This record gives sequence, structure tokens and C-alpha cells, in this order.
Amino acid sequence: MIDREHTLPLTRQSRILELSRSSLYYQAVSVSDQDLELMRFIDEIHLKHPFMGSRSIRDQLQDMGHKVGRQHVSTLMKKMGIAAMYRKPRLSKPHPDHKVYPYLLRNLDISRANQVWAADISVPQKAA
Repeated sequence: MIDREHTLPLTRQSRILELSRSSLYYQAVSVSDQDLELMRFIDEIHLKHPFMGSRSIRDQLQDMGHKVGRQHVSTLMKKMGIAAMYRKPRLSKPHPDHKVYPYLLRNLDISRANQVWAADISVPQKAA
């Protein structure tokens, strides 16, 4: 795509291809051997215990003799694309016993002032 030997300057080539100019100079950094070893161990632990998060995996790695912090384990897990499996809260699912009230203004043509009023009857919470 980008030809460094072409007569067009790199700035113009990047503008034509709609690439940021800074991406032309980016060089990927390889993963260290220590991180590759840690990633292998993290993958093994995750396959055995998919519910473990970065804290539990960190504890397992420390039990195996690796000096590693939770944030580094979390970073490697994100890089590998793995995450702990757990039950997520289902906050938007209504309770089956709750009554669903109809929206009474759905087909009403509101054409003048004071035709429709609204009120808020909720009780304000006291500040702690």
C-alpha cells in the first residue's frame, strides 16, 4: 500500500489512502518470552477453571512460583481475549408478577397547551 520509494511523499500517500500518518511509522513490539510463558500458563488455568478472574489466576501463578501482579495478568488476559465466565445480573428483565400499565397517550394528538399534564409522585431519598 505505502511505497517508501515512490516519488509521492509519505504524507500525500497516507492522505490518499485515508491512513493516519503516525501509523506509517508504527513498529509492532514482540511479546517477551516471559509473557509467552505466562500466557501459556494462564491459558491452561483458564481452560481448567473458566470462572477464575485475574485475581484467582494471579494466585495460582504465584503458587506455581511466578512473581506476577494482578494488573499484568489482566493485561495478558485482555491481549489473549479471555475473560472469566460468571452469571451476569439480569437487570432489565421484569418480574412476571409486575403489572404492565398501558401508555394512554400513544395515539393522542396533543395540539394545545395544558391538554396533557404529568406528575412525579416518587419520594426523594435522604442524603446519607
